[in-house]
Amino acid sequence: MGDGILGESMLRIAQEKGLAKINLHNLREWAAGKHRVTDEPPYGGGAGMVLKVEPIADALEALRQPESRVILLSAQGRRFDQAVARRLASEKHLLMISGHYEGVDQRVADHLVDEEISLGDFVLTNGTLAALVVADAVIRLLPGVLGDAQSAADESFSHGLLEYPQYTRPAEFRGWKVPDILLSGHHAEIAAWRREQALARTHERRPDLMALR
Repeated sequence: MGDGILGESMLRIAQEKGLAKINLHNLREWAAGKHRVTDEPPYGGGAGMVLKVEPIADALEALRQPESRVILLSAQGRRFDQAVARRLASEKHLLMISGHYEGVDQRVADHLVDEEISLGDFVLTNGTLAALVVADAVIRLLPGVLGDAQSAADESFSHGLLEYPQYTRPAEFRGWKVPDILLSGHHAEIAAWRREQALARTHERRPDLMALR
């Protein structure tokens, strides 16, 4: 699952340029016993299986570096957003633990990680998906990954607002016209129009973001 996504688009380019190094690790490498078991039924009963603390602890002991920040992808974690992505992009080494099954032994969150992160109020079948989303959002912010650094600066959520509408050629299609202001060449007026549009769009679609301003 990870290899497919990491071999595409900006994640592939970032690795080829040497701007990011991504390693995938199978937790079974640190699981004991003949069958390399990484999960057990929960104490107290209940549905599903829980990832064991021992292989995670051993994996972290082998992989953790002095500058590492360890993240557990968890439905109980802080909601991931662009501000968190920017903060993580400043870290030198991230270790992400993908949650699976019914969850992860609570002792991992209590004693072995620096923070828990959630993509939102929904449940995935595989925590690797969440880890890959975080990796993509973080790595694209690293200097040199995007062709134009301004691209990341102007995107939705970068300034606490949704991005303004974007248009390209042709100037008219099926009677649908590009706003005249964008064809005017007046950069100051265009910037003001884009700011106005970003505010209006955010107010209409994400009033919760306006409340945070």
